[in-house]
Amino acid sequence: MKSTSGSAGAQKKKMQGYVGFSNYPNQVHRRSVKRGFNFTLMVVGESGIGKSTLINTLFDSKIFSDREEMPPSAEPTKGVDVTSMSADIQENGVKLRLTVVDTPGFGDSINNEDAWQPILENIESRFDAYLAQENRVNRSKISDNRIDAVIYFIKPTGHCLRAIDIEFMKRLHTKVNLIPIVAKADTLTAREMEQFKAKILADINYHGIQIFKPVSDEFDDPETVADNREILSKIPFAVIGSEKHVERPDGSQVRGRRYPWGIIEVENENHNDFVKLRQMLLRTHMEELKDSTDMVLYENYRTQKLLSMGHVQDNNVFREFNPLVQLEEERRAHEAKMQKMEAEMTAVFQQKVQEKESKLKQSEEELYARHKEMKTVLEKQRAELDEKKKRAEATARPITPMEQHATKGKKKNIFSGF
Repeated sequence: MKSTSGSAGAQKKKMQGYVGFSNYPNQVHRRSVKRGFNFTLMVVGESGIGKSTLINTLFDSKIFSDREEMPPSAEPTKGVDVTSMSADIQENGVKLRLTVVDTPGFGDSINNEDAWQPILENIESRFDAYLAQENRVNRSKISDNRIDAVIYFIKPTGHCLRAIDIEFMKRLHTKVNLIPIVAKADTLTAREMEQFKAKILADINYHGIQIFKPVSDEFDDPETVADNREILSKIPFAVIGSEKHVERPDGSQVRGRRYPWGIIEVENENHNDFVKLRQMLLRTHMEELKDSTDMVLYENYRTQKLLSMGHVQDNNVFREFNPLVQLEEERRAHEAKMQKMEAEMTAVFQQKVQEKESKLKQSEEELYARHKEMKTVLEKQRAELDEKKKRAEATARPITPMEQHATKGKKKNIFSGF
């Protein structure tokens, strides 16, 4: 029987009747509503920029209590502090454990060079705590306090991003879902705000900063795609917050701010982007923010953390075992090993032959040199002998007949005694 694995081996089957597993989403819904949800939100911005007011406006609840004003003689807090508060809120029977992490002191100092450091350390410490819980033997109760989203408040200067804005987002954009907003949007005209948003997006793109953006896929209906497109057109969100209600000329009460020239309504999309921010953050993309934190940002951090600790993943553990495939892989590995050994032996043999040829060539050259040297010496000696012979012949005089006769007589006397 041939076995297949993976989605490529799955076959689509047509059902003849109702089975019931299409009711599974309803089961998940009931179970989720029963358990409730957790959402951790961090707000970062200078003091007095409206963080507490916006959070209270978003959740229509007194999440942040009114802070007591510090007397002029009091010394300002030095450095950045990271504090968190939790609140259990309920809407239409759905319970939400909301945790808001505040960062008082950020951007308030004269030197804000490392103002982002305590915030980054806090985010990473939450990742480390979750990783430690995952590695426990008993994982029945895992507390998840990872940051699901960071709302970063940009000061409405009307110019480009400041150095502290760019540095903060560059340091944290790979660890959290960044949602930049322009606070106190009522301080700029509509034209000024449009130009300011364009400058912010240009700076974000230039520095390669990743911010959270809604993504549509093939399963989304046209209405969802249109909503996502409209939300994208509002990023970065220009918002105002207000916990007070003001009376409109028609007598109705709305949340907003009253000015001598008129009323700014918080939930009026013609006045600011508060409605779109709330829609993305709470109504349509809360689960997507949590998934991005869990499956992308945390997984990337976890991988880098484990690799830095020396952990190496063996991909063979996750493969399905197939004896025929394993035998084929072993055969290929053996052939590769034999080819490698043959190549090594050929290389050694060629090296030995080259060494031997080099030695023979060297000996031949030495013999040739010695032969040449001996030949030179012999030719020199022969030349010397020829020279001596010529000199001897040149100095010798002819023998007279008397000397020749005398020589013969001496020879006879020598033998006369016998």
